[in-house]
Amino acid sequence: METAEQQGTTVQQAKDLGLLESEFEKIKEILGRTPNFTELSIFSIMWSEHCSYKNSIKWLKTLPKKGDHLLVEAGEENAGLVDIGNGLACAFKIESHNHPSAIEPYQGAATGVGGINRDIFTMGARPIAQLNSLRFGPIQNEHTKWLLRGVVKGIGDYGNAFGIPVLGGEVFFDESYSTNPLVNAMSVGIVDVNKTISATSSGVGNPVYIVGSSTGKDGINGASFASKDITDESADDLPSVQVGDPFQEKLLLEATLELAETDAVVGMQDMGAAGITCSTSEMSADGGFGMKIHLDKVPTRQEGMLPFEILLSESQERMLVVVHKGKEQIVEDIFEKWDLNAVEIGEVTDGGQLEYFMNGEMVATVPAHDLVLGGGAPVYDREYREPAYFAENLKFDIDSVPEPDDYPATAMKLIGLPNIASKRWVYEQYDTMVGTRNITTNGPSDAGIAMIKGSGKGIAMTVDCNARYVHNDPKTGTSIAVAEAARNIVCAGGEPSAITNCLNFGNPYNPEAYWQFVMAIKGMSEACEKFNTPVTGGNVSFYNQTVKEGSEAVPVFPTPTIGMIGLVNDLSQSMTLNFKTKGDLIFLIGESVEDISASEYLHTIKGVKRSPAPHFDIDREFQVQAATLEMVKSGHVNAAHDIADGGLFTCLVEMGIYAGLGFDITADASVRLDSFLFGEGQSRIVVTLDPAKEDDFIEAMAKTKVPFTLLGHVTRGKMMIDDSHFGFIDDASEIYSNSLERIIDSSVSS
Repeated sequence: METAEQQGTTVQQAKDLGLLESEFEKIKEILGRTPNFTELSIFSIMWSEHCSYKNSIKWLKTLPKKGDHLLVEAGEENAGLVDIGNGLACAFKIESHNHPSAIEPYQGAATGVGGINRDIFTMGARPIAQLNSLRFGPIQNEHTKWLLRGVVKGIGDYGNAFGIPVLGGEVFFDESYSTNPLVNAMSVGIVDVNKTISATSSGVGNPVYIVGSSTGKDGINGASFASKDITDESADDLPSVQVGDPFQEKLLLEATLELAETDAVVGMQDMGAAGITCSTSEMSADGGFGMKIHLDKVPTRQEGMLPFEILLSESQERMLVVVHKGKEQIVEDIFEKWDLNAVEIGEVTDGGQLEYFMNGEMVATVPAHDLVLGGGAPVYDREYREPAYFAENLKFDIDSVPEPDDYPATAMKLIGLPNIASKRWVYEQYDTMVGTRNITTNGPSDAGIAMIKGSGKGIAMTVDCNARYVHNDPKTGTSIAVAEAARNIVCAGGEPSAITNCLNFGNPYNPEAYWQFVMAIKGMSEACEKFNTPVTGGNVSFYNQTVKEGSEAVPVFPTPTIGMIGLVNDLSQSMTLNFKTKGDLIFLIGESVEDISASEYLHTIKGVKRSPAPHFDIDREFQVQAATLEMVKSGHVNAAHDIADGGLFTCLVEMGIYAGLGFDITADASVRLDSFLFGEGQSRIVVTLDPAKEDDFIEAMAKTKVPFTLLGHVTRGKMMIDDSHFGFIDDASEIYSNSLERIIDSSVSS
């Protein structure tokens, strides 16, 4: 008698697993029969948006993917790989763990960190730095505080125990993220270019090993969970949230890197979304081979696990390794040394077919090619439509907004807002110093910098995205995200190299949400071409929205997070942002503009929600960055900081608080004072220099043809603007440094 798993399935079962009726029919066509439940489960997980990118791949293919220093292009391996000289490469990638973090913030965030680090070290690279980009609802809300505390503790506990420093990040609060937070984690690693490991299977008869932790029921259908809306019933999906163990991951890291030193490995892949299903199918499809897998040989944490449960489990700290036949003992000895599983569960076969067995009985057979992105997985061209709000945004008139009655009070209020104030409460829970590569201890910098030991070079890294800009104008806002990432790299003394992206959007079946996605891709393409920063890969996360009973779904702000790396060719030329000495001159590189659009000042203090993205001229941006990098490398300046969230006043406060130094500046009379101080118009960088270098600086800047202005000078602590007293830097520091912590620690619920 056939078991339920072996019997043919129905359209309703397919729909219950998230498949469309047309997809069910396509599966029957591929197999030449009706799939059994295990096979249907395999297709449902691999054809989910999370694994197949079926609703996004058409547009992702338009992103620029070629660059002078790229060693692999997007999608070819687990992570992007960039040549950094001296026979070394930088592997880096960013991914989301949004839905799990919305339900169980601690484990959701922790396993996001674990998963992205595995993507790096499965390539043979040692992770050297982590970054993260977080989005939450209003911080005054008790649910937001619960989510924030859980996410930050999850990132901190896992990353600190794993032993990789956090060198950068961002946190942003908005009503749109109230139920569906965004948790994006980035990892950066270094590898010898001759010791990289591919995520490809080959060689008929080569044994297939599962290594690392045992397999449990945690995370089953996690990829499908990530491919649907968050609703009031999403807590019922808690089993879809994985459970991480950073100490196991540390052992797995060391075992993997030791294995990379041998000649035993054909290919290796992390078991992330879709677990064994994903790793066996993708590795096989990449190589054009098949596999025969015995599921009863997989080490499990629970007895009686069914075949589909073993195949779909997303238990953490596991990898699939294809080994050269005859080299099995090398692999087994290494993993035994590190007290980890290393069990042969199958072999590579010819013909491209995946055959899964349980106790000698075949429970599923499917063609690998038809499961994967770039193979037989479906590709859709979704409808998109410009939302009405976009035209409304363009009608904004700055003259409709009165200037503040009390500028000093407004300035102090601004630097205490949750989106502007220091995120010290967050980053102090992360270990930033472990590993001895972090060189930003001499002062804060616009980008994190990790030393490439023995080379005199460093890797600069950052994550950036102002989602309000993107919401107000997706194309321009996303271009700004790329430009700001590059600006941060430049201000730190680095040359932008390449990006990875984490594209967080609403439901792709919503034409207006999909329009945001399409426009964001176009804006990203334009900016990446301009700054010569190709896209090495990343992650798409749709269905980020809240669905409440009896009301329409509300998407989060579209959030295409940009993770960028750059190379600091000479660490002695790296740059910090802090004021150095009383009397140093303060210059603005770039132009002041009459613009307060999409600024925190306009949105939060003035309460105006409808406006376009801030002023942005991509050609001027490129010129400003080139001029700034020249000034940094030539030693003309001793501090550099970009003007971003909060505008010029926030920029100056951030430069002053490290050493308790203030500023005395003169405003640009050609623009409104609130535009000058609080506007977030792009392509502006503040630099400081020793007065003795003023003539050389002016001469060098004049050759660049980029506008620049003397704003004033650094003071002992007083903040002066147009001879008006704006207070003392110590007072500003107290507000800026402690406001967020006060709100988090308060018990007031909105």
